[in-house]
Amino acid sequence: MAKKEQNRMVKLYREQVVPALTAEFGYKNVNEVPKLVKIVVNAGLGDVKSNSKSFNTALEELALITGQKPVATLAKKSISNFSLREGQKIGAKVTLRGDKMYEFFDRLISIALPRVRDFHGVPDKAFDGRGNYSLGIKEQLIFPEISYDKIEKVRGFDIVFVTTAKTNAEGKALLKALGMPFSK
Repeated sequence: MAKKEQNRMVKLYREQVVPALTAEFGYKNVNEVPKLVKIVVNAGLGDVKSNSKSFNTALEELALITGQKPVATLAKKSISNFSLREGQKIGAKVTLRGDKMYEFFDRLISIALPRVRDFHGVPDKAFDGRGNYSLGIKEQLIFPEISYDKIEKVRGFDIVFVTTAKTNAEGKALLKALGMPFSK
């Protein structure tokens, strides 16, 4: 039986990122080196809560971008000012792990982000204090899987990179070593 080919990002992490971070932060054990645990892609779809066809279209676009079926997120409580009912579908999320996570990360940094108009890197201010990073995408059109002619509306979404890093400096060093283009 043929051995499965290793993902390009996994190979980069093992061969280059682990030694570089070990040298930079002085880790004694390879298990101390921060790693990417999961990527969560979250889209708020409150504007289409009454139109199920638009909601399904948005779910299909998110599935095309991530390569995995999204889960609809529901309202936790009713809010009359927003004409929102408890249990109503208001968003979608996808949690990527393993090979799909690395494949999505690779496509994001090498194909999608360079397609952003006037791109000078992603801001390095969106860390949460524990090494996790959040990134907002303004339009889904930066991904080549989405055809401009077939979209109904330009939608944005949030991407959260969850790491095992203990500090923001470690998290930033990990993402930078993996190829995240931080702005100067």
